[in-house]
Order: sequence, then C-alpha cells, then structure tokens
Amino acid sequence: MLSENITPQKLRLLAGLLAKPAKDSLAALEEIATENHWLYESVQELKELSLEHWQGEHTQLFINGHPETTCPPFESVYRHSVMNGPVCNQIEQLYQSIGLEPVDDMLPDYLGVMLECAAYLLEQKLPTEHSQETSQYFQTLWQDHLTKWVPKFANDLQKHSELRLYQQVGLKLKELF
Repeated sequence: MLSENITPQKLRLLAGLLAKPAKDSLAALEEIATENHWLYESVQELKELSLEHWQGEHTQLFINGHPETTCPPFESVYRHSVMNGPVCNQIEQLYQSIGLEPVDDMLPDYLGVMLECAAYLLEQKLPTEHSQETSQYFQTLWQDHLTKWVPKFANDLQKHSELRLYQQVGLKLKELF
C-alpha cells in the first residue's frame, strides 16, 4: 500500500540528502530546514562539526566503511550482496521504457537515482493519455524494487549512523513504506 504522504518534493529531498556533503551543503540544509522542521536539530549538530567529519560519516555509511560499508545505498547490495547486480539491468530497462537517460557515473540502482525517478513519475501522473502507463511504471519501481530493500536500508541507517541527519533520513524513508 502506497503511503499518502509521498510527494515528489519529499522524494527529491531524501535523494538529495544522500549526496556527498560539500562546502555549501550546510547552508543549503539550513535553508531547507526552514520548511522541513525535522531537519533543524540535524543542522544544529552539523554546525558544531567540521565538514570533514560529516564527509567521513557519509563515506563510512555509504561508500567505503571499515571494516564494512554499513549502509550502501544500492538495491543490488541489499538484495543480491553484490554491486551492479542483475537488478541493475531491470532498472535500466525500466528507465529506458520511461524515456529517461542513464546518469553519468551513477549506477541505476542507487537510491538517490531511484527516488528521483519515482518523483518524476509522480509528477507525470497528471491526467493524460499516458497516465495509466506512468502509474504502472511507478508501481513497478515502488513495489518490485524500492519496497524490497529500502526499509532494511532505512533501519540500517538509523542503527549505524552517528549523525542525527542520517538517523532522521532513515526514519523518513521508513515512513514512506
């Protein structure tokens, strides 16, 4: 059952929060927190930390943790225990059916890309001659892919993150399912 509080804006926000922090990330997060009050405490915590600390947490969780990467944001890893697994071809074919081009240097099963695609499909659900087809694409992406691994990813994020930001992202992801 699809949660009623799923909006393109929420999906894009969560996708963006998975990105690697950069110099301007804290300022952007402060601005975003004015409308998304659940981010306020995360902003306060991040103000007390260096960018390097935030980037280190991001790397540890998502990219290259030691002794293991605890929350790799890729469907293949969660469902098949490998990077760039067979599910990537299925997702790539779905993107092509929708008319979307691959994102350079991004695997198709990266959660940020998948959430962006879901947001795009929600925006396309306006009554048109293709709305039923768009709805089917959304259901395929959501039911056949995202629901099968994102709840576990969200739990892992809450469990393994030291930063409130990523704990909150995990909570918000869980609320979608």
